[in-house]
Amino acid sequence: MISQDSIEALKARLDIVDVVGNYIELKKAGGNFKAPCPFHDEKSPSFVVSPQKQIYHCFGCGAGGDSVKFVMEYEKLNYPEALEKLADSYNFTLTYTDNKHNKPRSQVMDKLNEWYQMLLSKNQTALNYIKERGIYESSIEKFGIGYAPESQATLNYIRSQQFSIKEAIDMGVVGYNQERNQTYARFVERITFPIFSANGSIVGFGGRTITGHQAKYVNSPETAFFNKSRLLYAYHLAKQSLHKKQEIIITEGYLDVIMLHQAGFDNAVATLGTALTHEHLPLLRKGSPRVVMAYDGDKAGRAAALKASKLLSASGFNGGVVVFSGGLDPADMVKEGRVEELSNMFREAKPFIEFVLDEILSLYNLKDPKAKESCMQEGIAYLKTLSPILQEEYKTYLASRLGGLGVSPSLLKLNTQTNTNRQNIPQQRNSAHRDMWELALIKTILEKPEYIEQVLDVIDPSLLQFHSYEFSLVLQGKQDAPEVMAIMVDDTITSLKDEEALNAELITFLTKYYERELKKVNIASNISFEEKAFYIRKFRGKIAKLKRGELVTLSD
Repeated sequence: MISQDSIEALKARLDIVDVVGNYIELKKAGGNFKAPCPFHDEKSPSFVVSPQKQIYHCFGCGAGGDSVKFVMEYEKLNYPEALEKLADSYNFTLTYTDNKHNKPRSQVMDKLNEWYQMLLSKNQTALNYIKERGIYESSIEKFGIGYAPESQATLNYIRSQQFSIKEAIDMGVVGYNQERNQTYARFVERITFPIFSANGSIVGFGGRTITGHQAKYVNSPETAFFNKSRLLYAYHLAKQSLHKKQEIIITEGYLDVIMLHQAGFDNAVATLGTALTHEHLPLLRKGSPRVVMAYDGDKAGRAAALKASKLLSASGFNGGVVVFSGGLDPADMVKEGRVEELSNMFREAKPFIEFVLDEILSLYNLKDPKAKESCMQEGIAYLKTLSPILQEEYKTYLASRLGGLGVSPSLLKLNTQTNTNRQNIPQQRNSAHRDMWELALIKTILEKPEYIEQVLDVIDPSLLQFHSYEFSLVLQGKQDAPEVMAIMVDDTITSLKDEEALNAELITFLTKYYERELKKVNIASNISFEEKAFYIRKFRGKIAKLKRGELVTLSD
């Protein structure tokens, strides 16, 4: 079992916004963050993450909990598995009550990378290729570039370092052929580029062949640590610069990134052999940088740039696209010394929305009326993914591009209500009355548990008209109940600031409560005269004390 002290130490290191933000895109909303819930289908965001409370809660489906609970639900892991995954992600070593489990995460990736780097220094063919591409020795060291030999040599090295083949398979550096019952190294006779998580741990490798293998580039397979749709090459090196410059440059390859860093563009990263996806957005959202897509000008590059631009513009990112023509790429331009030209290209990148609309226009033969109509409809469909203001702004842009071809702007009809509800405040799951005073009282004892005894002296759950159930849950210590978490993350509920304010509010509440009870007794017909007289004296006495500014206990 994982020791409790170790669990608490790990949890103290976690930040709920960072953990959840690695899985879904969060947007700031007051003191909290919001997103569409990942656990049920919805269009308006009702999923709230509270950095102050370190919890999440969905007002739609009731899901909620802390960082560990989120990973359990999202990854479909049990509690120990979620803890171990988080520990790996944050370079934290868990301890176990059973000492045989007390070993750190496998170091096979780090050892292999050191070995690959040593082998590169002895392989002249690989070194010649790297030097021909213009890569400096300092960059070889900075990016940890290495060389992977033939398969059996890698397997022998892993065993010689006392690592098990199973560890290497789990980490993705070794594969297993079930039909042949045979293991093999995944990187063979390739220049290697270690891939790091955002926190700086090696989670995979990329490899470039220098001996004519069919695949020019390969990446590590998906593992518990490596998900290429959530990672960006060299992000761990670029993140400090991109926060400072408020800009990130996204390219298509390792060499582009390395050469750009050499030229001073140390905010450059690359996707890992995949198109930009929704899963990349949480990483890109950090620091709110301007995003520059630097893509090749061939058909595949332009298609990838179009797809990425649609995604980024619809998600509210600021930035643009630079498309390289003439068969050049960023690495080539750096090697040729065209750094100032590159800088201007990045600064003058075509805005995402303009790029998308121009690309759509370029895909059609606009001399054909039917094609022109199809082009207009595709352009309108794209604009509908944007905010109402941008829809109206770029409706004119699209019309101007089509206007000279006999298309009137009045034909471009948009539903400007498409996105008007995107930023709506999450709604409660039911329409039951929400008593803000009762909710404020509950939130106060949640945030200031030292007041619980004081409150319980004068109030029990039965005195609350609308939220006695939630009050009972708090008293039972069930802070992870959906109803309680909903109160904790709701910014519209304000806790009472201090003991003086709490006492004043309790006096007001109790005065009204006992006045209601006095009225009930006065009209009651099912109790004796003596009993009625007793309660009338009791309630009048409590009301008199309260009006003098004295709190009355339940036993008074």
